[in-house]
Amino acid sequence: MIFKRKLYSDMLLWKQQSNGSSALLIKGARRVGKSTLARQFAENEYESSIIIDFAKSTKEVRSLFDDISDLDYIFMRLQMIYKTDLKERKSVIIFDEVQKCPNARQAIKYLVEDGRFDYIETGSLLSIRKNVEGIIIPSEEEELILNPLDYEEFLWALGDEVSIPNLKAFFEKKRGLGDEANRSLMRQFRLYMLIGGMPQAIKTYLETNNMGRVDTVKRQIIRLYEKDFMKIDPSGNASRLFHAIPSELTRNASRYTVKAATDGGRQSRLTEIISEMEDSMVVNLAYHANDPNVGMALHRDSDRYKMFLCDTGLFVTLAFWDKKFTDNIIYEKLLSDKLSADLGYIYENVIAQILKAAGHELYYYTFPSETSNHLYEIDFLLSNGVKIQPIEVKSSGYKTHKSLDMFCEKFSSRINNKYIIYTKDLRKVEDILYLPVYMSVFL
Repeated sequence: MIFKRKLYSDMLLWKQQSNGSSALLIKGARRVGKSTLARQFAENEYESSIIIDFAKSTKEVRSLFDDISDLDYIFMRLQMIYKTDLKERKSVIIFDEVQKCPNARQAIKYLVEDGRFDYIETGSLLSIRKNVEGIIIPSEEEELILNPLDYEEFLWALGDEVSIPNLKAFFEKKRGLGDEANRSLMRQFRLYMLIGGMPQAIKTYLETNNMGRVDTVKRQIIRLYEKDFMKIDPSGNASRLFHAIPSELTRNASRYTVKAATDGGRQSRLTEIISEMEDSMVVNLAYHANDPNVGMALHRDSDRYKMFLCDTGLFVTLAFWDKKFTDNIIYEKLLSDKLSADLGYIYENVIAQILKAAGHELYYYTFPSETSNHLYEIDFLLSNGVKIQPIEVKSSGYKTHKSLDMFCEKFSSRINNKYIIYTKDLRKVEDILYLPVYMSVFL
């Protein structure tokens, strides 16, 4: 079961424009479908291909890249080992899990220079970065990032290719669909929140229609991530930080409290761990924008951030990690739209995932009240080039939005669009657009 992915179009563009002048590196967290996509692309777009999976390749294959002075010999041996004829400018060689063979990645420079074939690399987690010490990183690489399936790709997997284009028309006209239609659309979106965008979880759902089986798959993926984090940091702090994501969001604090989630350690090492976790693409970090204006990266507070999971389906499972599936009421509550207010952070995580998949960097902003000890917070900030767009996420009550009001009063000259993302139908009240969560994909 192979799912349609948007990144395929970007890969086609690379093939057409590059014409052999660069290799393509597809990065992403484990189990997001990098290898499957690369193999599908090779099968569809080339006359022949050799796929080298360095996670299980032989020592002979890996040693071929120790000395690349004779490319003719390397190509001859690869064709014999994989029993495949390579055709000049009509074949591709895939380096799957390239981080397992740093010399192969270093060889890309010379393989591209040779020009006979195309090259696609895939790599998981930050081991790409950790396994490059002592080698020359090829400048002849173009990078693409594969995220978990976004909501539109999820609907494609379910056989629905019409909903998103139709919803976009309503969004552009700023028209609601009516309460009954909204309830139906929210049921579908909540299913996405529960299953998530990991191909294996979606495949299991389509084959079994059993959420218990889906939850088992997600737990297997999380355990893989735990093992990776232990390789990053044998002290266990990376794993602790990962598992503390739901509880940290539940606290509704203005930042992720690293010290509370770990057993301590040097601040410099903890900062390095956070950076490595972000590089893994398993987590998404939203940074505090000290000056909420266009060019927020210039005023990013690197020591003040919130941490989200890259996939909300995994987030749901992680939030109830200590519960068996049969005891996990969140599935029932979400599907029946009876999610309690204290579980609203799930919506915040899915918005972070949606914005990140759309290419946005994540920023938020907090500021104190001038008359009390209250701290106002804007959940997300977007920039459209000349103005900023504040977003407040509401999982339940939506009639009060003091933080948004105070922020817009404080920075009125900088703002052009104001959004409240919630679970009801689209509507506009004065200058605020109330957007159903499934329409956040258009921001």
